[in-house]
Amino acid sequence: MININEEVLEFYNSGVEKGRLERGIGKIEYERTKEIILRYLPKEKATIYDIGGGIGVYSKWLGKLGHEVHLIELSPNAVEYAKENDASINSLIHSIEVGDARNINKPDESADIVLLMGPMYHLTNREDRLKALNEAKRVLKKGGLLVCAGITRYGSMLWALSVYGSKNKILDEVEFVNMIKGEIEGHHIRPEKYPYFIARSYFHLPKEFENEIRDAGFSVEKSFAVEGPTWIVPTLDTVWESEDSKKTILDIARMVEEDENIMAMSPHFLNISKK
Repeated sequence: MININEEVLEFYNSGVEKGRLERGIGKIEYERTKEIILRYLPKEKATIYDIGGGIGVYSKWLGKLGHEVHLIELSPNAVEYAKENDASINSLIHSIEVGDARNINKPDESADIVLLMGPMYHLTNREDRLKALNEAKRVLKKGGLLVCAGITRYGSMLWALSVYGSKNKILDEVEFVNMIKGEIEGHHIRPEKYPYFIARSYFHLPKEFENEIRDAGFSVEKSFAVEGPTWIVPTLDTVWESEDSKKTILDIARMVEEDENIMAMSPHFLNISKK
């Protein structure tokens, strides 16, 4: 059986993150994630570790805002792409290196902010997730900020329902139904039939996610539904081109961003915590 790290590495080494936040629901995820993070960014220059930061989309954005950003990513191919991209835009990212969220090659209490926006759902064992959280806590200064992302257990099921009969009939496929049965228990195991689906993952319930962060010794400030229910818009790519429609979508996402009844139907939720 393929090792979890091998499957995740293969997935991200394939370049799946290139352009992901520029299409489909990735557009909402990107705009909303930036918006939420901006509420907590200090005005002065901060040292930020973007751990599991992929090809550096958020690192680049934060570097452009004037912060000292260090990108640490498990996938060597993603790191090389991030380096090449950064060199082409006057090096906005302070450092870019291969690394594991469970063993960060940074000194104690050296960061003002840590972004942990990928590792928590690819670490399928609770023990490994706590290791990553404890490493984030170790490198954070006292009072430092943790920005942590999780994926809902119901995303695949809700997506399939939203397109069922119009774009596909994937809910008629046994492999897919078995996959979502596993996901609602937390365990996403990608069937061989769907090599383009996200690699092996652990999907959280919102309160469970908060509790894991608390168990690592953080003080939970707030959780946000990133996309909320807005991703179900059937003509998203078209309406997003209209500034008025885009504003409507984002306004609705904000309207219910802290609603616990909505949180689990949002593809992603973002937790803000302090050391």
